[in-house]
Amino acid sequence: MISVLTKRADFIAANKGLRNARAGFVLLTRPNGGAGIRYGITVTKKIGNAVVRNRMKRRFRELLRDALPQKGLPDHDHVLIGRAGGVERDFETMADELDIVLTRAREGKTDPSRGRRPRRGNKRNAGR
Repeated sequence: MISVLTKRADFIAANKGLRNARAGFVLLTRPNGGAGIRYGITVTKKIGNAVVRNRMKRRFRELLRDALPQKGLPDHDHVLIGRAGGVERDFETMADELDIVLTRAREGKTDPSRGRRPRRGNKRNAGR
């Protein structure tokens, strides 16, 4: 059975798993200890107003509803993060890209990190 992630802690935990990015979205996958296939969707305000964000979430839900039963990783959390390129992107193209990233995740492959710096700590206490 496929269920939806609702707790912030689950989204944060998924961020520590595999990361596969495409022009319209980023897919995060992480084992969830036998809780079945679960998914979550997040689209930030950087993408657009509420109408645009909700349209993107509806498209993502439909993509996941089609792909996860056959191609989803069993006992894993799947989180789709919307990117600005996903708003106008063709639905079929996004479906093909989702298939590709799910295959990569199943093989344990992830995108190379592009020199992302770790977050800095509290700046007020840096000089102490």
